[in-house]
Amino acid sequence: MRDRPSAGGYRADLEGLRGIAIALVACFHVWFGRVSGGVDVFLTLSGYFFVGSLLRHALAARDPAVTLGAAVNPVPRLGRLARRLFPALVLVLTAVSALTPLVLPATRWSEIGSQVIASLTYQQNSHLADRSLAYAAADAAGSPLQHLWSMSVQGQFFVGSLALGVVFAGAVNIVARARNGPLRARTVRASAGVGVLLLAAGSFAWAATHTGVTQPQNYYDTLARAWEPLAGGVLAVWLPAVRVPAAVRTAVAALAVGVIATCGWWIDGAAAYPGPWALVPVLATLAIIWAGAVPQGAPCPAATSVLAHPVPVRLGATAYSLYLWHWPVLIFSLAAREERAVSFAEGCGVLAVSLVLAMLTVRFVEDPLRGPRPDGAPTPRRGRARHARSRRITVPHMPSPRSARYGAAVTAILVICAAAMPLGAHAWQARVDRIAVDPAGLDAARYPGAAAMLDALPAPPAEFRPSPLEASHDVPVTTRDGRIADFADSDIRVGSYGDPRGSRTIALAGGSHSEFWITALDRIGRENGIRITTYLKLGCPLATEPPPFVFGSLYPECRGWVDRAVGRILADRPDAVFTTSTRPRSGFGLGDWTPESYVDVFRRFDRAGIPVLGVRDTPWPITFGDRGALDCLADKPPVQCMTPRDFSLARVNPADRAAAEVPLLSSLDLSRGMCDEEVCHPVVGNVVVYRDLHHLTSTFVHSLIPELRRQMHVAVPHLVS
Repeated sequence: MRDRPSAGGYRADLEGLRGIAIALVACFHVWFGRVSGGVDVFLTLSGYFFVGSLLRHALAARDPAVTLGAAVNPVPRLGRLARRLFPALVLVLTAVSALTPLVLPATRWSEIGSQVIASLTYQQNSHLADRSLAYAAADAAGSPLQHLWSMSVQGQFFVGSLALGVVFAGAVNIVARARNGPLRARTVRASAGVGVLLLAAGSFAWAATHTGVTQPQNYYDTLARAWEPLAGGVLAVWLPAVRVPAAVRTAVAALAVGVIATCGWWIDGAAAYPGPWALVPVLATLAIIWAGAVPQGAPCPAATSVLAHPVPVRLGATAYSLYLWHWPVLIFSLAAREERAVSFAEGCGVLAVSLVLAMLTVRFVEDPLRGPRPDGAPTPRRGRARHARSRRITVPHMPSPRSARYGAAVTAILVICAAAMPLGAHAWQARVDRIAVDPAGLDAARYPGAAAMLDALPAPPAEFRPSPLEASHDVPVTTRDGRIADFADSDIRVGSYGDPRGSRTIALAGGSHSEFWITALDRIGRENGIRITTYLKLGCPLATEPPPFVFGSLYPECRGWVDRAVGRILADRPDAVFTTSTRPRSGFGLGDWTPESYVDVFRRFDRAGIPVLGVRDTPWPITFGDRGALDCLADKPPVQCMTPRDFSLARVNPADRAAAEVPLLSSLDLSRGMCDEEVCHPVVGNVVVYRDLHHLTSTFVHSLIPELRRQMHVAVPHLVS
């Protein structure tokens, strides 16, 4: 036997589910550094409600009396979306913009400014995907806006589904007007259901295909995430109306709540979502939606009644604002205290502050600007009040808009803030973009750089250079010239430096850790009549089996590029090849090593009679709460930003053993220019060593020229005098 469940309207159990979901998200972020599955619950619920709203609009449009203009007009719904989503977002972005200069080092302001603009335009997920940022545990270096990727996914989904929805409603209206009679509701539902199901299936296939392959990008990708809200949309179009005992519904809902509450522990969401494993929280959410969809007047299952308890309902009422606030509060708290994690008591404080801010945002921003719904549907606040009366419970009074003047004033302030944030970000970025660093422009007496360690030259007291803000722009000439291929570029971009008319040639080849040596090789080449040719690709050292993952994604382009680059170098017949000979072990803090896949390439050059100058890779510094040495220097003295030598380097250069096996391989080691027996320094001879997490500044490489020239002369005296 079949019943028709109540459709549309306010459901307190789903509001309570939102409360459970936001509690999971916040607690997992604050204490556990894991993905809880709560965001997947939000996405599924959003799709259920939004697609259901679009379906009701399409059903109304099947009446020939409805004009086509009314059927396809998206403005009213866009306006409601903007009033519901934009004010609280602008408020949080304004707070982050104000706190960033006060709490975070200047080296991070540009990136935060870019993320403010990306979040304001609902492009944060694309911004993060482009930078391949892993969604990891919160720490002092985490972006205070990283969590807004999910808001961008929802915003893009809302706009995209609204566009499809009004097109569908317009088609329904046109057909109804053509036949001069309304279409059957069942026909409209079936057509909508097929469309939503096909879109969901396509998105799911895309997500499953890219999970574990391009995982960081896949995690943030709207196309990969769309199947989750679309799954909720399928249930909004077709909700099974089979009469089952309340006990069965209770058991299903209770099991589903348990799954949602625990899946963050037994699923690595950052590595598995939004692929097939995301079916776990999504299907659990759908089960709760179904379990609570009982016919009007029928008793609610016990489990959904628990979800409709005032506590989770009240928490669900603040879910949106609480989601916006909790992550910035956590990140700024960690940054201000220079910690990587919070204790239980500190985490409780973070959550308490976030909840208070969320409640104030709901009271003074969200509710006053949301306004009544023109279609007569109850607002969430009215729905909660109606639910409270039916259960004879008391909920806190949250006022409706107090006056049009108040709403206008808040709106004006938020509009000004929304305009000021990108202007401020662009102004700061314009200042940063004007920074230019001359690697050879420093006074060697005041700034001896590596010579302070290699030759014991004194370094008088002086402000170190380049400054942390300048250092990030102290890049090799090959980067400025575009002579290094990026991750997606498979071209071999050969550059020519040193003495262009030189009769002898040294080929500089490999990844970005080979690239920064061009500053020294260019000078040595000009002094010795040597042409320096470059064969460079980001993240791609010369190896027969390069690391299969870069930023958590497969990097198949690298192996093919290496094969072609080595073939090109062999064909060009340089007098020597300069490349890196070691790399950090996969677990940082274990020193460096020379993979056999590097040695395979060295042997290919050896068999061709081409000497190889294998330079030991840069000591990769320790992170300070995952802040690099450069960020650390922005607000700390250098002594607090040093790295234990054993963390980055083995006691003996691992390439020395390979050099003993490959006759034409010479092992170069410049690490003494930045490391003593105990530590590796972030500033040497008043010169900043690193321009980011692990790349050398061109200014510091310039200070290494005499030592590199000396070692090259020993290795290839016929080339370098």
